[in-house]
Amino acid sequence: MEPKERHQDRQQKQDRPLQDIFTDVPPKYDLINRLFTFRMDEHWRKRAVKECLKGQPAKILDLCTGTGDLALRMARKADWGCQITGVDFSDTMLEVAREKQKLWPDKQVDFVFGDVADLPFETAFFDTAGISFAFRNLTFENPDTPEFLSEILRVIKPGGKFVIVESSQPGSGIYRKFFHAYMKHVVRRMGSWISGNREAYQYFYYSVSHFYTAAELKKLLLDAGFSSVSHIPLAGGAAAIHTAIK
Repeated sequence: MEPKERHQDRQQKQDRPLQDIFTDVPPKYDLINRLFTFRMDEHWRKRAVKECLKGQPAKILDLCTGTGDLALRMARKADWGCQITGVDFSDTMLEVAREKQKLWPDKQVDFVFGDVADLPFETAFFDTAGISFAFRNLTFENPDTPEFLSEILRVIKPGGKFVIVESSQPGSGIYRKFFHAYMKHVVRRMGSWISGNREAYQYFYYSVSHFYTAAELKKLLLDAGFSSVSHIPLAGGAAAIHTAIK
């Protein structure tokens, strides 16, 4: 794999306001995710893995890989020798991902430091890209969203797909109010206490509660240049899997 020859020095990367948050959270990141979704996030990732692996892609990218959950799940599931790469801008997250990988030494994932605004990969390099509960960070009230989406589109081959598993908005008004109240009064408070990072879980609550509906996210992706977008609601619409085709 030949990286793009631009802005590769970490000291020259653009400042990302969320980077400090995701440098501090990792030690208890997975525990908190499991706890507050009642382990449903594991089931959701399994479904996203299945979607990513359809058609047996040769090269797969896990964007904002974090602690490597999606990438390592794909590596354990795929049995045709595909090349899987996980990219993230948090060294702390990547350290956790590499430690996890030691549990499955025969399952190789290349974990790479990188910024989604300037991905270190050739154009049309990947058959499939996936992202697990981080698309919100790239697109929620983020002025760099067009740049992020342009880069993601660039590294996917024509006809390739982008699979997103992310929070969403329940269609039922009553359920939506309950979901938002749970995020505010349980996840925000308990997450802050367990992680010791109040800022991270204040942002988490606010961004989840105000994030796009499935229809709004579809429009965002189509406007960015994807040719079609479908989605599968999860947990009554509190989350969803979106599949965008280039």
